[in-house]
Amino acid sequence: MFILGISCFYHDSSAALINNGEIICAFQEERFTRIKHDPSFPINSIKNCLDYASISFDDIDKVAFYENPELKFERLLKTYKDFFPKSIPLIFRSLPSWFFKKRKWRSELKDHLSSECFYLESSKLVFSEHHRSHAASAFYPSPFNNAAIIVADGVGEFNTTTIWNAEGSSMEKVFEIDFPDSLGLFYSTITSFLGFKVNSGEYKVMGLAPYGKPKYVDLIKDNLINLNHDGSFNLNKKFFTYATNKKMFDSNLSKLFDKEPRKQEAHLTQEDMDIASSVQKVLEEAMMNLALRAKKDTGKQNLCLAGGVALNCVANGKILSEKIFKDIWIQPAAGDAGGSLGAALDFHFSIKTNKRIIDKNDSMKGSLLGKESTELEIYNSLSKNNCVYKKFDKESSLLFEVSEYLEQGMVVGWHQGRMEFGPRALGSRSILGDPRNADMQSKMNLKIKYRESFRPFAPAILEEDLENYFLLNHASPYMLIVSDIKDEIKINESSHKTENFGLNLLKEKRSELPAITHVDYSARIQTVSERSNKRFFKLLKVFKQRTGCPVLINTSFNVRGEPIVCSPDESIQCFMRTEMDVLVIGNFIVLKKDQTFQESDLSWKEEFSLD
Repeated sequence: MFILGISCFYHDSSAALINNGEIICAFQEERFTRIKHDPSFPINSIKNCLDYASISFDDIDKVAFYENPELKFERLLKTYKDFFPKSIPLIFRSLPSWFFKKRKWRSELKDHLSSECFYLESSKLVFSEHHRSHAASAFYPSPFNNAAIIVADGVGEFNTTTIWNAEGSSMEKVFEIDFPDSLGLFYSTITSFLGFKVNSGEYKVMGLAPYGKPKYVDLIKDNLINLNHDGSFNLNKKFFTYATNKKMFDSNLSKLFDKEPRKQEAHLTQEDMDIASSVQKVLEEAMMNLALRAKKDTGKQNLCLAGGVALNCVANGKILSEKIFKDIWIQPAAGDAGGSLGAALDFHFSIKTNKRIIDKNDSMKGSLLGKESTELEIYNSLSKNNCVYKKFDKESSLLFEVSEYLEQGMVVGWHQGRMEFGPRALGSRSILGDPRNADMQSKMNLKIKYRESFRPFAPAILEEDLENYFLLNHASPYMLIVSDIKDEIKINESSHKTENFGLNLLKEKRSELPAITHVDYSARIQTVSERSNKRFFKLLKVFKQRTGCPVLINTSFNVRGEPIVCSPDESIQCFMRTEMDVLVIGNFIVLKKDQTFQESDLSWKEEFSLD
C-alpha cells in the first residue's frame, strides 16, 4: 500500500512516500525550486517520489495531507473575535484568501495535481492534524515500542504544544496548549527583535546565546512568559502582536529591554547577545518542565520530540543530560517538512492499525531519503561546466586522496549518495574541513558560506570515538544534540576567564579541535556509523588513520540564504562561486586550482535573499 504524504502552503513544503509502513523516500520542495523554506505545492517533490519508487500516480492508494485546514480556519475566526478590534487589519488581509481559496483546500490540491495529469479521487484523500502529524513523524520511525512524545512549534490548527502517550501503533494526546500561547512564537518573536528572519534565524539566536550572559532571564519571566511547574505556560499578550499583525512585536518590547530592535545585518551588540542568552535559558526551562510533565502523565521511559522547537539542539541536550527519560529520539525533519512523512505514517499505523516493525536504531535510514546522482548525471554536469576532473575506480584511492586534502587544510565540497531529508547536512551534501585548524571556522564562515562569523560549526565524529571527545554517551546521528567537549581536549580553560567578551571570544583557542568548539566549550554533535552513512563513515575512518583524529567539520553544502544543493550542477556552481578548494562528487574529484573558470562577479549573491 503506497501512501503519499504532503505538507505545504505555509513553509518547508515537502512530499514523502511510504509503502506498507516502510519509508521509501522524502523530498523538500526548496531543493528543486531553490527557494529556501518554499511553501508552494510540492509538485517537484511528488514527481521525485514517484520516480524514485518507479510507480505512477495511479499506484498511490492514499494521499495524506498533514493538517486540517477547516480547523485552522476556525482558529482564525476565533482570533478575529478574541482580538477585535485589533484584528480588523488581519480580517481584511486574511479572510478573502481563506474564504475563496484556502478553505477549499481539497479542490486546490486536486487542481495542482491535475495540472500535471495526476488525477486524485476524493476517496483517496485523507488528512491528519498538524500536531498529530508531527507526533507520528517522531514516534513511528523511532526505535521505541512505547514512548512519551512532545510536540512544540509555532502553531498548528489550535495547538502549539502537545504531549502524547504512544504505544505500538497508537498515540493518544494527553496534554495541550493552544494559540496564542506558543514557545515557538515566543522564541521567533525574540529572533525577529534581534534582527534575524523568522523560520530561519532561530538557529542564529541559539548559536549567539553563548556569547552573552543570561541577565534578562528574570525580566523575561516576569513580563513576557509565565512558566508553570506543571509544564503549562502563558504569554503576556501585551508584548506580542503576531496574532493580528505581520510584525511579531511592537514598541512595548523595546521599552521592556530599553533598546530599539536590531535592524537586519546591523552590528551585534553585547546587549543583543545577552538577550539571546536569556531567551535560550527560558526556552530550556520551559522544555524541561514539559519533559517532566510528559514523564508524569505517561509513565514512559522513552521520549520522542518533533515540531520546530525540537530543532533547538541545546535544549535537547539539556533534557538528555537530566536523565528524565531512559532514552530519547528526535525526528531529523522536526519542522513542517516532516509533516508530510508524519501524515502518511499516521494513516498507516493510527488509522489502519497496522503492526509496526521496529528497527533497533530507527526507521529513517539515516534520513538519507532523497535522490542520488547517477554517474552519468555527474559526468554530464562536469563536462557541461568544462570542469577538469579526475575519476577514481577504487573507493579506497578516492578516500585517501580526499583525506590528504583535508589534512592539508583544504575545504572540501562533498556530494555523495542520497540527499538528506531535513535541515541538516549529514554527510551527503556537505562541506567538510579539518577541525584541528584554528583558522577553519573563520575561513568557512566568511569565505565559503558567506555568513556571520559567530556561527559555530558541527563535528561529525565516528560513533565509536564519541566518548573520547565529548561528554555524551548517546548516539546523535542527526546532529540534534549539543554536548560539552571533554576536559582532556580543552586548552587552558582557566585562562579563558579573561576580559574578552562578545565576538572577541572567537579569537580564543579553546580545544584541540578549535574549529568545532563553541565559546562555551560545547558542540552540536553528529555521530557517524557504517549503518547511517557508509561512504562518509569510511572517509572518517581514513582521516583518523592518517591523522589520529576521528572528527571532521560538517556543514551544509550551500551558501547563506541558499537551500542545500541537490543536483551535480548546483554543487559545481556553489563550488566555483566560493573559495572551496576541492569538490568530491560521486567518484570524481575536481580541484579549484585546475579550473580555468574563476568566479569574480559576486552579483550571483542576489539570487538568494539573506536568511
